[in-house]
Amino acid sequence: MQYKWLDEYLLSKVGATKDFKEEWQWHRYLIGGKMFGAICKNKVGEPIVTVKCDPLFGESLRNQYADVNEGYYMNKVHWNSVNLESDVPETVIKLMVDQSYQLVFNALSKKMQREIAAE
Repeated sequence: MQYKWLDEYLLSKVGATKDFKEEWQWHRYLIGGKMFGAICKNKVGEPIVTVKCDPLFGESLRNQYADVNEGYYMNKVHWNSVNLESDVPETVIKLMVDQSYQLVFNALSKKMQREIAAE
């Protein structure tokens, strides 16, 4: 994987797992079986990461950075994609990953949250 730093960061989250969705060519990052991130390519072959964001935060990032766009093949309100070959700072991408993980984790059942937290 070309973006090893991002792969490692996504997998550093407690309980995070990874799979490869071959038919989409997506590396998916999951918590409790729910996706919180994906590294893939957009329709023109550019590498992107797609993560879930609070709608207002996502809109703010899209207004601030030309290479943050509505989620590729995802719900356009809640998901955002970042071109990994852009000038979007690594710190911003990590902040987006952190928020995505937390949003998906918080949507899991309390039982599953406790199981993951105990890992």
